[in-house]
Amino acid sequence: MKAREEQLAAEGWLKKSTTDEPRLTELVQNYRRIGWEVHLEPCEPLEQPGCSQCLQAAPGSYHTIYVRRNRQRPDGRL
Repeated sequence: MKAREEQLAAEGWLKKSTTDEPRLTELVQNYRRIGWEVHLEPCEPLEQPGCSQCLQAAPGSYHTIYVRRNRQRPDGRL
């Protein structure tokens, strides 16, 4: 695990997925709608497991989504 991933995990963030638009916006909106905090990290294609050709072809387009329960609403609801 990278140092940044370890830092985020220590802060309570859960890594969910790496994607680009339009799915990125849809997922962020859905997580927020159900009451989760959302944090995006730029994707590092060479650090991704498995096939990374798509990620390398469009650098800067992909982001990794992290979520955690909303600290203002511990039940995760809005």
